[in-house]
Amino acid sequence: MLPHDAARNAAHYLAVADRLLPGKITGFYVVGSAALGAWRPNRSDIDFVAVVDGGLDDRRLRRLRVLHVVGNLPAAARSAARADPTLPGTMNGVFVPAADLGEPVTGIRPLASHSGWSFAKGRGFDVNPVGWKVLREGGIALRGPEPHRLALDPEPHRLRDWNLDQLRGHWRTWAERLLAGNARGKPLVPAHATAVSRVLGPPRLHHTAVTGEVISKESAAQHALDTFGDRWRPLIRAALAQRANAPVPGSPAPGELIRMAGEFTLEVVADAEQRA
Repeated sequence: MLPHDAARNAAHYLAVADRLLPGKITGFYVVGSAALGAWRPNRSDIDFVAVVDGGLDDRRLRRLRVLHVVGNLPAAARSAARADPTLPGTMNGVFVPAADLGEPVTGIRPLASHSGWSFAKGRGFDVNPVGWKVLREGGIALRGPEPHRLALDPEPHRLRDWNLDQLRGHWRTWAERLLAGNARGKPLVPAHATAVSRVLGPPRLHHTAVTGEVISKESAAQHALDTFGDRWRPLIRAALAQRANAPVPGSPAPGELIRMAGEFTLEVVADAEQRA
């Protein structure tokens, strides 16, 4: 069941979508942290997969860009009232054609997607073996048949290698950039806070590559401590505290957190490669 705050945001978003694109969205599924039982009010985004009847011409794509803004106005207003630049509660999702749902996930070409400040045409990162596994096993249907009735093909044989490729590519590059002094923040968010907010991503992928199961970031924190030891406890504790919007007494200095995030991520990548 979708938590109240998430259900409120999703209902507003769908209502706006139906006004801008009447009859087009025939299925709407909440995935991400909500599907994994780890959604937190005032901290988590709301990830979704929207099923679209037919394609989207240029006029409808322009309306989809409007939906990205107008559909997220309530979450933005609440964030502004709390002076929270991370915009929790934002609806982030991918739009896929109904006719393609039964295709192997790596063969599906999304119509569009949006995440945070970004809107993309013809792309959507979450259309991948991990995202489709979460959709099929835990997706919350707000419109359309239950996910297990959609004949989805998450391509489980690709799951391990997909996670390894992400670790070897995106995450190793990110870690090397941190250690080279090229840490980047987000609008109004310092670089060290951005690094800490992302540091539970690599152990999530590591766990999936090793076990075949997808877990939440909170569970990934415990997996990190169980697998990589107490050396990383200050970093993991800082990441969990940030997710809970709580202070951490004695947390390492900002520069030290960035360095630790880079070194920890490289250790996660190396361990996953050794187990491959």
